[in-house]
Amino acid sequence: MPNTPQQTTDHGLQSARGARTVFGLRSSVLRPLFSLAAASAWNRRGTLVFTVLSIALAVTLMLGIERLRADARASFLHSVTGVDLVVGARAGPVQLMLYSVFRIGGATHDIGWKSAQWVMRDPAVAWAVPLALGDSLKGFPVLGTTPDYFRHFRFGAGKELKFAEGRAFGGDVESLYEAVLGAEVAARLGLKTGDAIVLAHGSGEHVLNEHADKPFHVVGTLAATGTPVDRSVHVSLAAIEAIHLDWQGGAPTPGVSIPADMARKFDLTPKTVTALLVGLRSRAAVFQAQRRINAYRDEALMAVLPGVALDELWRIIGLAARALAAVSFLAAAVGLSGLVAVVLASLNERRRELAILRANGARPRDIFLLLAAEGALLTTLGLAAGLALLAILGVLAAPWLMRAHGIQIQPLALDASGLGYLLAIWMTGLVASLFPGWRAYRLSLADGLQPRL
Repeated sequence: MPNTPQQTTDHGLQSARGARTVFGLRSSVLRPLFSLAAASAWNRRGTLVFTVLSIALAVTLMLGIERLRADARASFLHSVTGVDLVVGARAGPVQLMLYSVFRIGGATHDIGWKSAQWVMRDPAVAWAVPLALGDSLKGFPVLGTTPDYFRHFRFGAGKELKFAEGRAFGGDVESLYEAVLGAEVAARLGLKTGDAIVLAHGSGEHVLNEHADKPFHVVGTLAATGTPVDRSVHVSLAAIEAIHLDWQGGAPTPGVSIPADMARKFDLTPKTVTALLVGLRSRAAVFQAQRRINAYRDEALMAVLPGVALDELWRIIGLAARALAAVSFLAAAVGLSGLVAVVLASLNERRRELAILRANGARPRDIFLLLAAEGALLTTLGLAAGLALLAILGVLAAPWLMRAHGIQIQPLALDASGLGYLLAIWMTGLVASLFPGWRAYRLSLADGLQPRL
């Protein structure tokens, strides 16, 4: 039975409504609307490319600084691992970590060898490595220690020290003048296994005289670790005693000179050491061992937990990292402000374009959504470009950061905080793009068609 005119009209109206409505929007209007918007965006591609680039640079700066801060903190806190206690003269925990781990500054007092042996004999102690500081090689600190240092020292996620070439120095008298170089020392000074070196008394700007009468020869070079080990020269404790046999009060004794071979005949047991790295049999006993050492009556000793002291030290020096983070947030705000400024500035140029869209059936809500979608799209493209740029820069900069500053970064890693920053930027960009959309929403058809004089 053929439809009546009324039925045909009702059916046509229902079909038209279905065709016109997609999630509350008219699809017959949105299709040409977005086509015209895409053509308009392509016509303004030069301006929009710079807008996307500004957002990308802001994202790269913000996420890059955050990644660098996190990896720098991880490298800093993992400069020494597997050590339960660091023992030194009683001072401050931060100062003790600075000179014993990072070779920065100097100890106000050394600890006697008798006290060091008392710590080593403690039943809870599994191993202890003594450290002696105070000499240097062309600005690099010299660390006097024992061969156990190369067996017990750990860094990062429990990594062992490895040799790029050569071996560790020996523990006997015949190996007295052997030295092991950190990776950075060898690279910067151009030294290799078999080369001769001369140590100097003092460090930094306080270098006094060289121990030219007792030269050392390099027997090994450590692989890069990204820790202060790379910037250290390692010799035996006996060698530190040998080069100071004819010294007194920090200066050569007038009229006294002990040849290098003759020094082997002396008792080279150390009189003092700067600090001790201590590993315990059970980490559950760390606080008991710390209390015993701190209560030692024969000498004022101090035992600190490396993790706690390093965390306290990072809080002190972390101000610069927080300042850089603030700068990166400002850069992101500038990039998003540029997005709003560009879209707002283009409204005056697009008044007739928007008026034509209105004349062809676009409602104010359609115009609002169009401008908001454009801002969201630009923000998304900026985020994608920023992530790509960050990955490229990370891959290129990772070897240099490791070699020059000892910071091991993960260029392609994006943790929860990074994802949070990305989401925050995208949401901020979306909210920022609503303002130009609101301005366009308020433009009337008559205002758009009215010529400006």
